[in-house]
Amino acid sequence: MEFIEELKLGLYQTFILDNNYQYFLKGIGITLLVTVFALILGMILGVLVAIIRSAHDQQPEKKKGIVLRILNGICKVYLTVIRGTPMLVQLLIMWFVIWASARSTDANMIRCAILSFGINSGAYVAEIVRSGIMSIDKGQMEAGRSLGLNYAATMRFVIIPQAIKNILPALGNELITLLKETSVVTVIGLKDLTKGAMIIQSKTYQAFVPYIAIAVIYLVMVLFLSWVLGKLERRMRQSDLR
Repeated sequence: MEFIEELKLGLYQTFILDNNYQYFLKGIGITLLVTVFALILGMILGVLVAIIRSAHDQQPEKKKGIVLRILNGICKVYLTVIRGTPMLVQLLIMWFVIWASARSTDANMIRCAILSFGINSGAYVAEIVRSGIMSIDKGQMEAGRSLGLNYAATMRFVIIPQAIKNILPALGNELITLLKETSVVTVIGLKDLTKGAMIIQSKTYQAFVPYIAIAVIYLVMVLFLSWVLGKLERRMRQSDLR
């Protein structure tokens, strides 16, 4: 009975007292905002890097121009640095070094977080997309070129759509990982979902309910994303059977 009474008190202090539930609502909004825009940035960077790397790998050695070699070298350095250093360290460098002169406002923190997570996600998306592109038979590229399409058009209309179907589960895992990783933005002071629970703990001096609550919220968001991705995969499989 004592545990139940403490739980009731914890629920009251966490959600009702001083309208503390608003910390969770605002935190969810910031978490989703950072995740969505970081994913968009990561997809753009990832696809560009993947196309450059795939073009370099697929071209015969004699046909690789100096520009392609330089771009491929830049992409390899980018992938090595981003995948070889922790996300938390990258975020700290972005905020306390690159954005050192910026004012500590929510808008600046959100921009910094989106840029940091977008650049980080782009490195992993690049390798996922590249693996999908390389899995497509070379005859598809030759067929597109024989129809009069240039390399970029063939990649856009022939190769990439087929690759997306192959890499959708891996991209879904990257989205879920990105959503959970955004919890580290608390280190720069951004009031995301995790920071909201920390603020409530500092006000109520009890941690059980706030942290269990955000764990449940993250779990629900991940389950929802998994359900959406599952439906999308099934729909793609059905379209292949038609």
